[in-house]
Amino acid sequence: MPGEFRPLVVIVITALTMAVEIVAGVAFGSMALLADGLHMASHASALAISLLAYVYARRHAHDARFCFGTGKVNSLAGFTGAVLLALFTLLMAWESIRRLLNPVEIAFNQAIGVAILGLLVNGFSVFILGGGHSDEHQHEDHEDEHEHGHDKGHHANSPHHHHHRDHNLRSAYLHVLADALTSVLAIFALLGGKYAGLRWLDPVMGVVGAILVARWSVGLLQTTSRVLLDHQGPEEIRNAIQQNLEALPGVTVVDLHLWQIGPGSYSLAVALIASDPRPPDHYRPYLPKHAGLAHVTIEVQH
Repeated sequence: MPGEFRPLVVIVITALTMAVEIVAGVAFGSMALLADGLHMASHASALAISLLAYVYARRHAHDARFCFGTGKVNSLAGFTGAVLLALFTLLMAWESIRRLLNPVEIAFNQAIGVAILGLLVNGFSVFILGGGHSDEHQHEDHEDEHEHGHDKGHHANSPHHHHHRDHNLRSAYLHVLADALTSVLAIFALLGGKYAGLRWLDPVMGVVGAILVARWSVGLLQTTSRVLLDHQGPEEIRNAIQQNLEALPGVTVVDLHLWQIGPGSYSLAVALIASDPRPPDHYRPYLPKHAGLAHVTIEVQH
């Protein structure tokens, strides 16, 4: 199960690197390494939340208490991870400003070596997570559609979604990407401090890194909150549904609600007025193909 396996591998190597950085920071008196180690500790915790979300979603996938399945569990975990990421950026900015006003001594040689190690580990973690896309969930979404007996048509207006974004995996990906970015900035600042005497680079790069990470966190908060609050689904899919149905003689769409219930999986409730009403199943084949419609309710009025 790649959705669970990838975060597990990243958690293990992140925790090991975290331990190395914290021990090295204490041993060499380097606050930079200690701060980076605590940084990785916060991300290891967020990745653990991601893993628990996958396990919970899988174990309760067929639990009747979840009306639309457990697809939103990963969005909830992604939202939680984004909140943790936002809190970390505040701490990161505060600590950087404090160091800018009150510089501390840094053991440059040791700090640079461990920072490079951290960058290599983070680069490997980014490669494992693969950009936050989950092919497994895409496959599960199609299986879910078949389990609910959704009959897809072959109309020309059929939006195709080849890659569905897993918000939980995306959150984990952004966490390790943030780690990689801060490692790059740390190496740059440490090299500048060692060879050019620019000790102020270390806290300044901390502020820059905090700003960049904050932008990613805000973007993820916006995306996941839309799912959790049942924001209307993509306009492309809604327009395709309305056009396909209204292309039928005497049919008018009077109400349409489309909301996401999982990665690339949507629920649809649509009300039609028809001059020659037919049973709801008559209209199902005219819904757009490959739109990820897992739960469909059609109301037909005269």
